[in-house]
Amino acid sequence: MHEIDLSSFDLRTDLIIENNIDNVKNNHYIDDDIEISDIYLSENNSLNKKEGKYISITFDDITDSNNYQKVMGVFIKEFLKILKYCKIKSKDKCLIIGLGNNKIISDALGSKTLEHIIVTRHLYLLNNVDEKYRNVAILEPKVMGITGIDSFEIIKNVVSEIKPDFIIAIDSLCAINIKRLNKVIQISSSGITPGSGIGNTRTELSIDTLGVPVIAVGVPTVVDSTVIVSNAINYLMKKVSYLKKNINNNKDKLKPIDSINYLVNDNELNDIEKKELLGYIGLLKENDLEQLIWEVLSPIDANLIVTPKEIDFLIEKMGNLIGEGLNKSLHRES
Repeated sequence: MHEIDLSSFDLRTDLIIENNIDNVKNNHYIDDDIEISDIYLSENNSLNKKEGKYISITFDDITDSNNYQKVMGVFIKEFLKILKYCKIKSKDKCLIIGLGNNKIISDALGSKTLEHIIVTRHLYLLNNVDEKYRNVAILEPKVMGITGIDSFEIIKNVVSEIKPDFIIAIDSLCAINIKRLNKVIQISSSGITPGSGIGNTRTELSIDTLGVPVIAVGVPTVVDSTVIVSNAINYLMKKVSYLKKNINNNKDKLKPIDSINYLVNDNELNDIEKKELLGYIGLLKENDLEQLIWEVLSPIDANLIVTPKEIDFLIEKMGNLIGEGLNKSLHRES
């Protein structure tokens, strides 16, 4: 039987909830129909991630006004928890950094968010600002491919010059489940490593490298082609399982095929049925399936980084939500 070479296999995710979190402290709860996972990782954790608090806000939609306001309300509450965890005071100076490449819309979350931030540092320099507004500056360092300079070098020099008390870094993330694309906001007290999700890792932005707390805010906007193919195979088996169970369901016969949510079916195909449908591929465990597909796509340069077709609209909405949410969290009565 063919031996799969997995020496360089690396299916990347920036989301803490897509790791094996069974053995870590996880406070999971629902707030206004929105799922929240509040995870604390100790210094020597099993995930090999930096120590700190990781909050994931999972939602279905922000494209209508009601859902938009619900998600923003939860985001503000959870972000205030991170500020408290990092011991940020009400008068501490803040630098908000928009990471990524604004010429690629799926990587423009940081840039779009900065467009909505209330900036006040210049007013503080003039002693002409209401005390309810925090001292806030913004920075968009862009990417090395545009400037020729590592974004860390730019950030480090700006931090050295203006001396903020804490930093908020905003970036687009990578996921390994298509259901989470543009449907999770992750807030972390441990900083961020730009480009890590797509294998283009740069110097991390954290208290260790910059000398001040770095709070990271991100949203998954892209996945590997490997993820899409493996997810599609799993969905195919769920669809067949649903059809097998509901073959005589007259209600389904009256519905358009694309409106039937087969994921509500709890039944799974047994091993014999999986093998009849997909051969030995149907018997592979999820991780083994992903590894096989990765080996198929990578040698022919087909393991692409993919984003939804409506990403321009979603990035606009998400940038607006995060920007407005940060304003309400950082400034009183904003």
